[in-house]
Amino acid sequence: MSKSYHVAIVGATGAVGIEMIRVLERRNFPVSKLTLLASARSAGKTLTFKGESIVVQELTENSFAGVDIALFSAGGGISKQYAPHAVAADAVVVDNSSAFRMDPNVPLVIPEINGADAAQHRGIIANPNCTTAVTLMALHPLHEAFGVTRVWASSYQAVSGTGAAAIIELEEQVKAIALGKKGTEIPRSVYPYQIAFNALPQVDSFLDDGYTREEMKMQYEGRRILHHQRFKASVTCVRVPVYRAHSVAISAEFERPVSLEKAYTALRQAPGLKVTDDPANQKYPMPIFTAGQDDCEVGRVRLDCALDNGLAFWVSGDQILKGAALNAVQIAELLV
Repeated sequence: MSKSYHVAIVGATGAVGIEMIRVLERRNFPVSKLTLLASARSAGKTLTFKGESIVVQELTENSFAGVDIALFSAGGGISKQYAPHAVAADAVVVDNSSAFRMDPNVPLVIPEINGADAAQHRGIIANPNCTTAVTLMALHPLHEAFGVTRVWASSYQAVSGTGAAAIIELEEQVKAIALGKKGTEIPRSVYPYQIAFNALPQVDSFLDDGYTREEMKMQYEGRRILHHQRFKASVTCVRVPVYRAHSVAISAEFERPVSLEKAYTALRQAPGLKVTDDPANQKYPMPIFTAGQDDCEVGRVRLDCALDNGLAFWVSGDQILKGAALNAVQIAELLV
């Protein structure tokens, strides 16, 4: 008989936590017992897994007795506080926050790219930033083919990346505007400006050099995942009025000569990636199609007219799935 595992989800009532439950079920992960953990405020709620109602328990330092794998998605502070207790209880932690991503002793893993790194864990494995994950799903096969040196990218990030309150705010703003309301009549509490029918060129806090923390993650996390310490990324992250799925426009420069034929071959062979690229018939990746889908999609692939040895392309992917819940479960699958 194949082994099954006691799995815990920390942050089970959040958007990513709920998606983790769904992914575990539909991928038929070998779960012998599922423990759902959240704050005291959420304790007592019930969630369903394989037809069974499971009561959410309050997260404490003693929550991990007998747990084999703990999937964390409750923020960096919670991860830093409770992940060591999970490890001490002999659980392996897969953490979705930024708490451990740059720790040299913690593997940062996208299974399709550097899954072998997971075997080097010391109790904790980190999930990458969602925009980094979506981008690298398309960039990695091109890097393997041509050797990437640097990229310029702009992200178009869905409001669900901020949380459930941001989705509600977008909905309420659209309704208010449709009723003719203006100015202070437009409800706003999550973002500093109206997000409906707008684009906000700020995702995360600003650093002294003018970039945001979110923008620098692609370079620093990309170096670890690609095993490429000279990789450079100049990124502008933008929040757009889309409910779910991030998209990224990328121009990439490479060491070796590029060709569209070789590029398409590399992209079509890449696991977890779908090529959707027929502009003549208006077929290209869009968040309305990638939302809810496991695979990322790449399209608008072309020789970059501003670079001597570059490619421009557009990639879209569900940041709650490949950017979070799905990637975490895929890492857990590597462990079993």
